[in-house]
Amino acid sequence: DLSDILAFARSVRGRYDDVAVLGIGGSALGLIALHTALNHPFHNLLPPDSRGGAPRLFVFDNIDPFVLDAWLSGCDPARTLFFVISKSGTTAETMAQYLVVREMVERAGLAPAEHIVAITDPENGELRKIARRDGLTAFPIPPGVGGRFSVLTPVGLAPAAAVGMDVEGLLAGAGDYVKAVLEAPLADNPSLWLACSLFLLYLKGYRNHVMMPYSSRLRDAADWYRQLWAESLGKRLDRGGRVVEVGPTPIKALGVTDQHSQVQLYVEGPRDKAFVITGVKDHGRTVEIPAPPPDSPLAYLGGHTLNELMAAEMTGTIVALTDAGRPNCLVELEEVSPAAVAQLFMLWELAVAYMGELLDIDAYDQPGVEAGKRAAYALMGRPGFQAEAERIRKSRRGGGITVPRPLV
Repeated sequence: DLSDILAFARSVRGRYDDVAVLGIGGSALGLIALHTALNHPFHNLLPPDSRGGAPRLFVFDNIDPFVLDAWLSGCDPARTLFFVISKSGTTAETMAQYLVVREMVERAGLAPAEHIVAITDPENGELRKIARRDGLTAFPIPPGVGGRFSVLTPVGLAPAAAVGMDVEGLLAGAGDYVKAVLEAPLADNPSLWLACSLFLLYLKGYRNHVMMPYSSRLRDAADWYRQLWAESLGKRLDRGGRVVEVGPTPIKALGVTDQHSQVQLYVEGPRDKAFVITGVKDHGRTVEIPAPPPDSPLAYLGGHTLNELMAAEMTGTIVALTDAGRPNCLVELEEVSPAAVAQLFMLWELAVAYMGELLDIDAYDQPGVEAGKRAAYALMGRPGFQAEAERIRKSRRGGGITVPRPLV
């Protein structure tokens, strides 16, 4: 219930300097994309007044011990609110982080219920059990929603609201998109058009799908897309149980930056890539380019804006790809706003659903991910995985490669 999220956000405003999110995959990527798109690009560096009193936001979507320990050693647990996000409540990476954080909170003499929020299954799982036992504030993850589709559920909305994002605007934008799609003729359905185009290109050998936004604020939306496309569509079996091993490889790029690192490959390399350029009409700010001396070779830039240059660079990439016979299309947002970002999410979430139907695979499971989880559980000594641990140990005997220490 959005009202519960908004009430919670109001109740914690001013009590915490930092919000730290412990989650991985779909429990983190959507929130990171929202933060990059909708908050000030230097949100965490601004003084509190310039952030409207909103806390700083840190998302720990990896278990790199150096990074987590470095941050925890400098944070004040009394002024920090931790969100622990795991649908199953047994995600090894997230729950390991939770155990580390909980010990720190308790060692500081603080009550976990005042500093830890759970986002998990509404009824079942270890994290739900912990929340009930310890009186933690807990928000439900809808049972039928997988992590990569959960950005507009409490997974993304609760921490987003806690740091001052407009979550009502997000849901309004998503609702408007779905309503428009349902009411439009099939030929005017952007998600269906996108899915059909990429499916036909996939059949023609264009197996790599590049999302390239021309906005730094959308760079992490491309990271979110990469998980959505890969985890939903990369499947060994079709719905009939036949081995098909299908799935396009998603690639993220950033305009204008990657014109100077990847576009050479895109224009002249293998003809195995299709491109979804993502533009923004109104960047929200305008920066004028001062005029240099008239005889300067830079004189052509004077009197223009960085906005115009960004648009010209994007058009230039589209022209270069088209002239080279590389398939591409343009998805253009009016602005980077809560409504527009939510609609971009919905564009891709519906497109991946259509793409799953076209490929005749289940776009909502992830058995390959589960196989890796089982191996990790076995290696960490989780009960019930002893046979898997023995199998892994036997398969790895003599098969490792040791990298020597640096010589200097």
